Amino acid sequence: MNGFYENKDYGSLSEKVYRFLRDAIAEGRYQTGDCLIEMKIAEELGVSRTPVREALKQLELEDLVSSHPNRGVVVKSFSIEDLQDVSTIRHLLEGQAAYWAAQRVSDEQLNELREVVELMEFYTAKNDIVHLVALDTRFHELIYEASGSRTIRHILASLHHNIRKARQSSLTLPDRAPNSLAEHLSIFHAIEQKDALAAKEHMEAHVAIAAGNRLSE
Repeated sequence: MNGFYENKDYGSLSEKVYRFLRDAIAEGRYQTGDCLIEMKIAEELGVSRTPVREALKQLELEDLVSSHPNRGVVVKSFSIEDLQDVSTIRHLLEGQAAYWAAQRVSDEQLNELREVVELMEFYTAKNDIVHLVALDTRFHELIYEASGSRTIRHILASLHHNIRKARQSSLTLPDRAPNSLAEHLSIFHAIEQKDALAAKEHMEAHVAIAAGNRLSE
């Protein structure tokens, strides 16, 4: 659990605990069916039980965990219906986010996107799925930010867990990582060239391909 206090962007203590647990679920450190024990988490993170309790309530509101009288708080499963819903929402919103990003991206955001795709190339060559999932997530988050749409950022951020799980599932498929890299490069180059329509089309194609791969598993 090292590094819990190092991220200064988490806000309040309960928000820090919530984001930490949410990411732990998304990254598979907590698996489906695992019990999240309030006291144990508090001890591991070096906090009181109150922010942990508040974080678990937020996770339950987002349908990531469920509360059971005899077992406590349990990590929920990720169904095929969840994948279909997430893919549909992503297709509708991420293309528009890329369109606006191409029009509104700042030099700083463009530089960070460039750094992310360069790291993607490095870790794709190593077939390092753990780093690729994190970079994939950051790439899309940067596009949400560059779009300038608070609504898109809010909706897609609320789907963070399901989207990250879906990416992890997709990138483990044979040849998916290099193909995904090529798709991300196409999106990046369109945004770099301020070609909003191409950015939208490349993003929609990327989401559709990834969804098709996952749903055929």
